[in-house]
Parts: sequence; C-alpha cells; structure tokens
Amino acid sequence: MAARRTAAAGAATAAGSGEDSAAVELDELMPWSVRPLRTGRAWVSGPDPAALRARWERLAAAEGAEQERLFRPSRSRTPHTPVAALPGRSTTGTDTGTSTGRFAREPGACPDPVRIAHGPFDEEWLLPDHRLIDAARPELWRVGDERQLFAVEHGHVPQTTAGPALSVTHLLPDGHSPAGRPGRIRPLYRRPGATDPNLAPGLLDVLRARLGPEAADPESVLAWILAAALPSPSGCRVPLPADAEVWAAGVELGRELVRLHLRGARDGERPRLPGGRRPYVRAALQARPTGIAYDAEAEALVVGDGRISPVPAGAWEFTVSGVRVVELWFERRAAAAVGAVPEGASGDGPEGGGLDAVGARGWIPEWTSELLELITVLALLDGLRPRQAALRARLEQAPLISRDELRAAGVLPVPASARRPASVLGHQEEGPEGQFALL
Repeated sequence: MAARRTAAAGAATAAGSGEDSAAVELDELMPWSVRPLRTGRAWVSGPDPAALRARWERLAAAEGAEQERLFRPSRSRTPHTPVAALPGRSTTGTDTGTSTGRFAREPGACPDPVRIAHGPFDEEWLLPDHRLIDAARPELWRVGDERQLFAVEHGHVPQTTAGPALSVTHLLPDGHSPAGRPGRIRPLYRRPGATDPNLAPGLLDVLRARLGPEAADPESVLAWILAAALPSPSGCRVPLPADAEVWAAGVELGRELVRLHLRGARDGERPRLPGGRRPYVRAALQARPTGIAYDAEAEALVVGDGRISPVPAGAWEFTVSGVRVVELWFERRAAAAVGAVPEGASGDGPEGGGLDAVGARGWIPEWTSELLELITVLALLDGLRPRQAALRARLEQAPLISRDELRAAGVLPVPASARRPASVLGHQEEGPEGQFALL
C-alpha cells in the first residue's frame, strides 16, 4: 500500500480505495443535501395509518387547553401557528386536502397518511400536514415524484464497520438514524421529472470521457455510490475508478442493490428468495407479541408465541450503524400495538400518553406481511456482500480518478450554487392563510 501511495507524482490516477487524495466525499459528488425531518411530536407518524387518522380526529374534536395539551406545542408549532401548505399537497379536497388556516380555528379534513422511509429498511406513515410538523423540509416534498430517488446517509458510528453506509429510497425519507447520528438526505434530482441531476457540475462529462460515452448517467452514478461508498467521520467517501470494467461491475451490483432497497417499486417485481428458502409463518403471531428472538439451529424467528421460518442468519444479524434492523423494526411495532412510543421511534422520544396512545389495535396483519418482506430484502442484501467485498478488493488495485483530475476538469471545488435547491419551479404553492407563496 505504501508503494501505491508514493506512485508517480502528477499522475492522473491514484491506486487504492484508501488513498486520501483520490477518495471523493459524497458531499462533493451529490452536493445538494437536506437535513433530516424534525416532526417535533411523535404522534404524527407511526406504522399504522388507521391510528394516525384516529389521532387526527381526536385532536380536531378537542378545544382550548385540551387541544393544546394533545398537540404538544413547540417553539415552531402550536395549534395557532399559520403555516404554508406542503408542496404537492392539495388544500381543496376532502380526502387528501390540508388547510393552511390555523389548526385551532380550521382543522379541515384529515389528510391521507403518506408512506415514508423511516430510517434504513423501515417504512411508516406520516400525517402530511405542515401545521403539525416542526421541520418538514418542504424542499424535499417539492422535488419528490415517481422518478425521484433519495440517497440517505446513516451517519458515522465509530468502531462500526458492518452494514451499509447509506440507503436509497423512492419514498420521502425522514432521515432517521437508528444510532441517533443522522446523516444527510440527498435527492438524485434537483427538480421534478428527473431533471437537473444533483451531481457536481461536469462530473458526468469526466466519467463519460474516462469510462465511455454510454457509461455514466445519474442513476448509474447513484448505483455506483451505493455499491462502493465507505463510511468515514466526515461522511461517506466514494472511490471513482478509471477502469471501465471495474465501473461496469460496480454499477451492475449497485443496480441490484437499488432494486432491493426499492423493494421492486420501479419494476413491479417484489424481492423473492429462491423456492424452499422463502420465509413463512409457521405459528401465528399473537395480538400483542412480547418479544423477538432468533433460533439459529432451526433458522426461525420467534415473535412472542409466533414463529417464522426459514430465516437466514444473515437477515437476523443484518445491522445498520451497529443496530440490528429486524429487532428495531419489531420494537417499533410492538410498542405501537400497546399504544406506546419506543425511545427514538420517531426521533422525538417517548411521550407517555396523549395522542401517541390513540388507535392502538394490537398487531395488525399488514405488519406480518411487512416482516416477511423485510426478512427477504435483508437476506438478499446479505447474499450480495461477497460481491461487494470482491468489488472493494478490485478497487484496492484499480486506478482511480484522482481529486487532482477532478480539479483540473473544474468539477472540484463544487460551486456554491450546486449546494442550494432549485429556486424557481413551474407551479404555485399555497402559503399561510390561503395566500400564494413566491418561489
């Protein structure tokens, strides 16, 4: 390695993925990023949409001091705070509309809960009303559509190397980190309709010149990042190969990783394990399961009195930021089944009563289906780890596109304008009290 680090000065490439001068920060490749959502109150999100509707109805029916207590005011939001509508949300319908009037005066109809990515490999529901959320990050809602993808950093945890450094989702991500160290949310596109890629200006030109005219497009770059990114205290670092074969292998692997992260949302094909390895419910899960454990000998997941098998050990042991994914997923739903919010479940901590206890129905059938799919996704991701290890081994020997080359091409340093969201969009947005906002 030392010999590679002292390779000829001024070379356009540098060897070794650990080469400090060659590794590129994700923040330089995808320069526009957004901080995680901050709800300010845990009851606005959860794994059961029916519970969210029940909470809304109770809050809307309450008045005065009781509504204030249930709302749980913060410095950013109270029932009397006028707030603009979330981008992309109608304020005129009875099913999906949300009012921009003050909640205490004009609650309006309950908005349809929307599916969000709640941290890595978990999906929950959110009441999409800007009046209820301290920091909803409207810039994310503004660019979210059926073609958008979001890269979400998990945050660096010292002495933790297992698990992916980031994940990709088509859903609006809240950016929650299981270890309490949230990273950044990076949309792939700066505008709706898959236009204006959130990539350093000139990066695609350099990649195409080095790797072939058809080698690089925004989704290929994202696929490469997912396959090759490594965590570091300063954020994810991404080696960029100058070898077209290495790039092609990484992009192919990354596309498979993206497909699993999206759970077939783009192609309509849900992930499936081979026949004979697909998990099934062997004993029904009870209404309020009290714990979860893994029977390694039988390859079975024991959920209270319920039992699911076969469950590969790799799915059970799959961690992100040092936290076991399946265990955390279960804890959130077990707590919701009895009307309690586990520590950190929505980034706001336990609330001890109030609206977070409204609507608990016990364990619902949808969660069992979601658990089977989660096991499948994690098992398939675990099965791709040897390919990721092989890719990283190739990168140790492959020539890389150096930071000096990116500087010479004008890609680095990234201009300040690339770190800001697109400022002008082709539609109007409703501001507080029904006024239109200017963008």
